[in-house]
Amino acid sequence: MGEDPREELRELAAESRILLERGAGRGRRRYAVSLSGTATTAGAIPVGGAPQTLALPGFEEAAPGPRPDLPGDLAALERLVSTCRKCALCETRTQTVFADGSPKAKLVFVGEAPGRDEDAKGVPFVGRAGQLLDKMIAAIDLKREEVYICNVLKCRPPENRTPQPNEVEQCLPYLEQQIALLKPALICALGLSAAQALLNSKGSMTSLRGRTFEYRGIPLIPTYHPAALLRNPALKREAWEDMKRVRDTLVARTSA
Repeated sequence: MGEDPREELRELAAESRILLERGAGRGRRRYAVSLSGTATTAGAIPVGGAPQTLALPGFEEAAPGPRPDLPGDLAALERLVSTCRKCALCETRTQTVFADGSPKAKLVFVGEAPGRDEDAKGVPFVGRAGQLLDKMIAAIDLKREEVYICNVLKCRPPENRTPQPNEVEQCLPYLEQQIALLKPALICALGLSAAQALLNSKGSMTSLRGRTFEYRGIPLIPTYHPAALLRNPALKREAWEDMKRVRDTLVARTSA
């Protein structure tokens, strides 16, 4: 008679643990197995769709839930953010800019930081870049009120400069809590700063866009910030390809 299947499974798990520990030492965090049996490391998800991920007991990497040290609902989190003084931006802001859109949205857009108009009104993406974002959202058959829009930073950097690393470090937990509470089906990172912050990457926009990544179990698609498209309209063709990827991925994630 053959060996006990349970014993074979235990041996397989032990061998897998060794392989995963070795991979962790090389910086690998997640492994996916396609239906054809081809193993790949996590990162970019193939254009044809995410491979079926098979988890062994003890190796599951479920998306973390909301942090217990931050408010467990969006309204309370927004109130906390409005009083934040963790970095010097609190000295120059008019007000914090938390978010706009539906808390039930399946699609979240994450930008870099508020600009002048956003700082004045307390709402993200309301200037010229916001008007273009509205058109981008409409182009994939959605309305602004059906998605959720926020930024990595909740305060405007002076002269709309690029966020500094210490500012991102202080503000990122708020964004992470927002996403954990929203539990969206898809994230679209608008601009390099947002993509780098969420992916903990130093990659260029050229290397990041055109691909689908994973943020804590959620597909993430980087594209150009609408402000960049206003400065360089030639990028709109690539941005449209990204938005079609957003549309198709969202449909695949929400139609089941």
